[in-house]
Amino acid sequence: MPEPGLTRREVLKAAAAAGMASAWLPRDVSAQGSLANLAPEEPVDKTLQRLFGGRPIRDGAPVINLELPLIAEDGGNVAMSVEVKSPMTPQSYVKTIYVLSDKNPRPLNGKFSLTPACGQAYVATSLRLADTGDVRAVAEMQDGALYMVKRTVRVVVAGCAA
Repeated sequence: MPEPGLTRREVLKAAAAAGMASAWLPRDVSAQGSLANLAPEEPVDKTLQRLFGGRPIRDGAPVINLELPLIAEDGGNVAMSVEVKSPMTPQSYVKTIYVLSDKNPRPLNGKFSLTPACGQAYVATSLRLADTGDVRAVAEMQDGALYMVKRTVRVVVAGCAA
């Protein structure tokens, strides 16, 4: 509740000024999508090596549900979702979900960080796929264990050329 004597307009001006000031504060940014951080075009096995080193990746079929269409009419907009069966407690939760496309010039499509507060290990998004090939979902657990599933998607019209 604003203090007596302050008008609504003054409160809104102060809030706008605070918002603008916070936009100018310097921040450490390590956005994966920035040009400086993009990996060169590489095959998916090199991307997996770069992301996970030599850690073993287990079959995720019992715990990961990857939903994708069998045929994508437009590779520029392919709906997908990933759900990982996990209790999402501080003792056992999904830390990160990675989505990779084998035929894209840069295979890593998305990296989603989760916490136990999420309540459910579920993400949904749209992908851009360059060509017919496998799409992979990798779940990294809080203890470092890795699980992966993959599905083949037939792309009718390519979604990305570079």
